[in-house]
This record gives sequence, structure tokens and C-alpha cells, in this order.
Amino acid sequence: MTETTPPAGAMARYPSLAGRSVLITGGATGIGASFVEHFARQGARVAFLDIDDAGAKDLLDGLGAVEHVPVHLRCDVTDLDALHAAIADARRHVGPIAVLVNNAANDGRHGFGDTTPADFERNMAVNLRHQYFATQAVVADMRALGGGSVICLGSTGWMIKNAGYPMYAMAKSAVHGLVNGLARELGADRIRINALVPGWVITEKQRRLWLDAEGEAQIRRAQCLPGHLQAEDLARAALFLAADDSRMCTGQDFIVDGGWV
Repeated sequence: MTETTPPAGAMARYPSLAGRSVLITGGATGIGASFVEHFARQGARVAFLDIDDAGAKDLLDGLGAVEHVPVHLRCDVTDLDALHAAIADARRHVGPIAVLVNNAANDGRHGFGDTTPADFERNMAVNLRHQYFATQAVVADMRALGGGSVICLGSTGWMIKNAGYPMYAMAKSAVHGLVNGLARELGADRIRINALVPGWVITEKQRRLWLDAEGEAQIRRAQCLPGHLQAEDLARAALFLAADDSRMCTGQDFIVDGGWV
């Protein structure tokens, strides 16, 4: 497919993001790395959590000149004690958290009939539980700042009834319930919470593991827009949701999927 990605200089600049403290989970590679790069290029103070040290180093080495170099904190988000410690560490590096991007996830394939209770717990821990507790951990910061933005990563995978990852689909559908369940409670303190919902984003991992000729044909059939959905398409939507431009947006699903759903 021919890609037609606009040049970086043609994209929006959000003055309200300059100097704003942003915490991103799962930020070393893929969509998360694009979040880190785009927020950093807006002048935000970014901390990101990931267990992939090599990926984080590659990201930072390739970032180039930015006003505030992002801070990588090694953290397994399925370990809640480690998650809380890393959030406290992030706060020391970038200040009280104004924007949280709950991005960490694993869409590994699995069979329904083979699932064990231990598999279930691990899947919920990496795809859902940390979103709840990371949000809980930053709310006090956002209240003190007079508001904030929580961006929870969902997925269209459960909406289109894909097979091959039932636990992942369940966890991602629950993200929408989390957003709706917190929007009113957090909104009283001007804290916005929204779901950013990707379609099939063609990252390096997707190319390596799952994109084949059949997948290319499926994209051509199902998407309204031609071409591959890219990580930066999600990052640009995240910038809007984090900026003051979206000050009256909360409890919503923002689907970025090329018109698949």
C-alpha cells in the first residue's frame, strides 16, 4: 500500500502542552513510542514506563533535539507495588502528573479452550488492571493542578468480533466501562477521561507477526480509507485529548481506525 503521511510541520501545535507533565505506560515501542515522541516534540515533560530497556534506549537515541528529554523508568505494570513506585518516581522527574496515557497492553493470541485461571489473571493485569490503578494514583495530582486528562487505550478488536484473543477482547471492552464509570466522578474536579480506540495499527510487531497477504486484503476490504493506520495517527489524537482544546470532552470513545468499525 502507498502511504501518504503528512510532513511533521503540517501537523497541529498545542501550546497548552508545553511544559505539561505526561506519564505514558508501555512507551518504549510501537504506539507508545509514538506517544512519547509526539508529546516530547510538543514541549511536554514526559516520563514513560516500560520493561523494554533496549527499545527505550533506541527511542531516546533517535529522538533528536527536544526541549525536555523524556525519562524512561523501568517498570512491569502488572506489579502494582512497582507501578506505584514508578509513578512516584515519575512525579519527582516531571512534576505532578497532568496527563496519563494508559497504553501498556499485550494482544498475544490465545485459545479460549486452553485458558487457565493463571492465564486469565496475567492477561487482565497487563491489559486492564494497571489502567485502573495508575489512574487512581494520579488523581490527587490532577486535582491539585485544577484538572487533567486520562487517556485509556481501548481497541476495535472486540467491536468487530475478531477471534483469537478472547481475554484481550474482554479486557479492552472493559476499558470503555472504566471510562464511563469514572467520567462523572472525576469530572467534578475537571479531570477528563476518554478512551482512545485504535483499529489495526501496523506497527513493526504487527508486520512481523500477523500482517500477511490476507491481512492486506482485509484492510482493503474493511477500511473506508486506503493505506495503513500508523502509530502517529493515534499519537495525534492523543495530543488533542491531552490539550486544553478538548477541555469539554470526557467519557467518550475516540475511534481512529480508518473507518473500519
